[in-house]
Amino acid sequence: MKVHILDDWFDTLRGLPCFSRLAAHDVTVWTDHVEDPVILAQRLAEAEALVLFRERTKITRDLLERLPNLKLISQRSVYPHVDVPACTDTGVLLCSNMHAGTPSYAAAELTWALVLAAMRQLPAQMASLKAGHWQMGVGRTLRGRRIGLYGYGRIAQTVADYARAFGMEVVWWGSEAGRERARAAGETVAESRAEFFSTSDVVSIHVRLKPETRGIVTSGDLAAMRPDAVFVNTSRAGLVEPGALLAALDAGRPGTAAVDVFDTEPLTDPSDPLLSHPRLIATPHIGFVTEDEFDLQFADIFDQINAYAAGEPIHMINAEVWAGSAD
Repeated sequence: MKVHILDDWFDTLRGLPCFSRLAAHDVTVWTDHVEDPVILAQRLAEAEALVLFRERTKITRDLLERLPNLKLISQRSVYPHVDVPACTDTGVLLCSNMHAGTPSYAAAELTWALVLAAMRQLPAQMASLKAGHWQMGVGRTLRGRRIGLYGYGRIAQTVADYARAFGMEVVWWGSEAGRERARAAGETVAESRAEFFSTSDVVSIHVRLKPETRGIVTSGDLAAMRPDAVFVNTSRAGLVEPGALLAALDAGRPGTAAVDVFDTEPLTDPSDPLLSHPRLIATPHIGFVTEDEFDLQFADIFDQINAYAAGEPIHMINAEVWAGSAD
């Protein structure tokens, strides 16, 4: 098959062990990012299979209707960036391994790195040292403090393990179903949403972005946090009410935010009001960006291509496309 891979910005995939799984295919790797569907369609005119690098490119009806040769989109995990009905209408099969029971340890580790960076003022301390000023302030110890985890999912549970290893108290909040699962597992659930935000030294959100979760963290939630608290988001920027995080930092509640995700990505404007905020610690959406995580994820993605080529597709999201082609 003619396979095109989008958004491999550092041409990383060719050097991974899993890339050999595409040996039987004609592979094109695109290392830049293009938004314009007309330009994308020109690039992908001959593509039969399209590999997505997480959510870096939106797959819209406009784009799909310009790709008559496309048969398969292969990716991993959730797919809010893909117009699934449009895929079905244009006869494109979407395959995505939802990897039940397997958390992204890379994302959990980055979450913990941001917690440590915020609590120990690491970016500011490093900048002070490099500028010849030695120490610039006093950080805080994690042991004995409370971390509030919003969303009782796989990544959050891994972060909870890290927190307990550092001697922190873990409390939970989330959907009613999530809170019930946490209680059933013997976890501590906050008595109320207000208590969750107001009593946590660190709040970290771990929720999938769906229409019903968009803006789930409100300006009121952030305003309830203490001036010395830290808000962490390595999930999706859209989980926070638009403009709420910047306003909260301006107001001093919470005192610090540490985020890996932004409303606009890639964000390359150093003067962006949120990115340039003095109380923001930020990384450029690297939660899943490790060689180990890439090899794990793309092994699944490439297996889906081989399964399709063998006539036995797996992890089908819109299976009716395949059923229709077999009629």
